[in-house]
Amino acid sequence: MTTSHQPDYPELLMKVFRGENPGRVIWQPRIEYWYLANRKRGTLPAHLRDASLLDVYDYCHASCRYFLWDDAWLRVRYQHVEITQEKLDEKRVRQTWHTPVGSISQVSHYDEWDISSHIVEYRLKSPADFDVLRYILQDEEWYWDEANYQSYLERFGAHGIPQFYFRRSPIQRLIIEDMSFEQTIFFMQDYPDLLKEYIDFATEADDHIYAILENCPVPVLNLGENIDAFLDSPTLWKQYLQPYYTGRVNQLRAAGKYVHIHMDGALKPLLNHMQDCAWDGIEAATPVPQGDVTLEAIKSAMGDRVLLDGIPALYFLPRLYPAEDLMTCAQRVVDLFYPHLILGISDEIPPDGDIERVRMIGEWAAGLSV
Repeated sequence: MTTSHQPDYPELLMKVFRGENPGRVIWQPRIEYWYLANRKRGTLPAHLRDASLLDVYDYCHASCRYFLWDDAWLRVRYQHVEITQEKLDEKRVRQTWHTPVGSISQVSHYDEWDISSHIVEYRLKSPADFDVLRYILQDEEWYWDEANYQSYLERFGAHGIPQFYFRRSPIQRLIIEDMSFEQTIFFMQDYPDLLKEYIDFATEADDHIYAILENCPVPVLNLGENIDAFLDSPTLWKQYLQPYYTGRVNQLRAAGKYVHIHMDGALKPLLNHMQDCAWDGIEAATPVPQGDVTLEAIKSAMGDRVLLDGIPALYFLPRLYPAEDLMTCAQRVVDLFYPHLILGISDEIPPDGDIERVRMIGEWAAGLSV
């Protein structure tokens, strides 16, 4: 199914990040979850039943940004920490970190297809748990798996620039991964000194990751923060997030990397802060009717930074919106952002989305005169 006239997506994408005109609209939707969910439940369309993920990308005339979340190039190992897993029932798994100073554990609940999960019990439950976390972070040894990366490139081909997610910033990790939003806010108020200690030792641990990122062969790096203004208020942003981002973005750009940040939630309270850092682009900024801001407001806030995505995922659900609304939105995104644009779905097509609409946008973008 792979086409013989595959565009040179890596070069086209690099032109966008360099501020050049790529000469065509690049269509780069994220369809991994759609593909995996439909394959697992046996609902792939008949003509795609035997297709690989890259086959589906080719069918949709699309570039690929991530490939089955295969981010095992940046790896970690431990000298003294042991990690175990225990299946509690059909959907819940407990993961435990055992250290000489104690243990902490979390419980994850998997979706109906066992593809993704969410945390139902966070691993930081008391101030004492931070001693264990500090030990874990100080015991880490990060390294780059070049052999795995080269294997990935062989499979990836010319479909795009390999990209991957790495560890979130310290405060965002507390909110999403380690404590929950509510407990993080309580912790900030109740234990300000311990919070400062945590930020210091977590940032120091991240230094080892960023030293590898500076020298890794991947030219475009994504701060996969999942920013949502309902959680990340302007106060939280200015006090904790923006200072961290500024340092890391400047560090990576000084190493010759292009950097973008994943902001896929509510944005209106943070619009005035989208140029606070020197990142090159914003990924997944979601406009109305799915998000809380217009495309025009996003453009005004971003300036000439690259927009990655731009079309709300809702438009790929035929039961909600006609195809005409999708096309109108796609044209508006191009009119506003091109050439500083990598057109995609904010954030990704859901399992019940119409893959023919994804193909329709791909065909339209490929024939568009810009």
